[in-house]
Amino acid sequence: MNTAQFTPAGTTTAEDLGRIHLIGVGGVGMSGLARLFLTRGLPVSGSELREWPSLAGLRALGGTIHMTHEAANLDGVDTVVYSSAIPQDHLEMAEARRRGLRVLHRSEALAAAMTGRRTVAVAGTHGKTTTTSMVTMVLQQAGTDPSFVIGGEISEVGSGAHHGTGEHFVVEADESDRSFLIYRPYVSIVTNIEADHLNTYGDLANLEATFADFARLTDPEGFIITCADDAGGRRLAETLRAEGRRVWTYGESPDADLRLSEMASSAQGVRYLAAIEGRSLGEIRMPVPGRHMALNSACAVLTAYLLGLPVQAAEAALGAFPGVRRRFERKGVADGVLVYDEYAYHPTSMTLALQTLREVAGEGRLIVVFQPYRLYRTRDLQAEIAAALGIADEVVLLEVFGPGELRQPGEGSAALIEAVPLPAERKVFVEAWDDVPAEVARRARPGDVVVTMGAPPISLLGDQLLDALLARAGEPGAAAVGAGPDGAAATAG
Repeated sequence: MNTAQFTPAGTTTAEDLGRIHLIGVGGVGMSGLARLFLTRGLPVSGSELREWPSLAGLRALGGTIHMTHEAANLDGVDTVVYSSAIPQDHLEMAEARRRGLRVLHRSEALAAAMTGRRTVAVAGTHGKTTTTSMVTMVLQQAGTDPSFVIGGEISEVGSGAHHGTGEHFVVEADESDRSFLIYRPYVSIVTNIEADHLNTYGDLANLEATFADFARLTDPEGFIITCADDAGGRRLAETLRAEGRRVWTYGESPDADLRLSEMASSAQGVRYLAAIEGRSLGEIRMPVPGRHMALNSACAVLTAYLLGLPVQAAEAALGAFPGVRRRFERKGVADGVLVYDEYAYHPTSMTLALQTLREVAGEGRLIVVFQPYRLYRTRDLQAEIAAALGIADEVVLLEVFGPGELRQPGEGSAALIEAVPLPAERKVFVEAWDDVPAEVARRARPGDVVVTMGAPPISLLGDQLLDALLARAGEPGAAAVGAGPDGAAATAG
């Protein structure tokens, strides 16, 4: 995608957009943007083909939701917003251009909402959503009432977006299509840099160079934050510091500006001691486990410190951090089996999530129900994904979710399942979505932990698994059984 043709942040306001229509409004990114505009008091409509869980909330806020894609949806509209998933020849895109309407990429519309605010933009290969959520909660705890748009919902807040009255705007900055290059942050955060989205970047060097370009867009009065424990983050810090830019780091590394020590993680959560430039900030405790969660929280602590906010606000917010939906989200217990849902689909984030879930499982077994995301990633990272899945005791694999992609011979989950380093009886490729709940119910035993893992739509499976386990125990279910990924009866927490 050529972002050079896009309007950068700071030249258009959200109010300039008039009546706004979002194509594909049900997805996480688009529904969050719609919610932001609605809470800002702007007229919003959107079109969808599937009844996503987010749509009811948008309707309650006054949004008009069309469950079709057609030209008439654009009647009275001033601005049409699309995401990178929407093809340029989409019916509503073509109609918008025919009518001469303003047509904006999601990132441009989001940039308009940032105008006049001090933006905290969180980028990185892993941890963007969780870190953005933590920074948002810390700023809220400090009483600053930030605006925010996050790629997931904070479990306690129940929303992925909000129009606040304060000067700060916290946003998750997506590098997948280079659209984060139109933002003009006051604070730029890069959690880590690993090879991903190589269909866009070609190689890791180009990806790292683009992250550096993103960081260079930071306001000279602001600052850049990255992780000293990450190789890509360290290279980024070295490059930018050599250019005279203000860079701060966090991590367990001895030379990190905000250093973590005495870290301990268990099923009950994670704790560590924090110190900045040798001065103790005290102990940080969170009710969610995992070293990666500790690093994400340290980034939020450092952000608050550099913004001049009380560290006590960070301690209080993180101590009550409820997690983010689809990030280590507990769905429920049925017939003695604990069911979680987790968004991870890159091998590094999969490994971290499964290692943490092992802590939760204790003496029980860990069963992962995984749907790979994108054929190119599954093909190029097959060995790494297979190794991550090997952390589990058993694997149930669905076919790759790759909308718009053409599968070549030998690609997909049939090849991936063969590469998973587990005995044949402990792994299975299930082609039909509706067969998965019964397969999991057959394998899971009381005391086990089951996790559905991958990008949407696998989040729809959790309730169906719980119902299958309840049915096994002879109890009535609580969610729709048998609805596939496009079924309106399926629910997604």
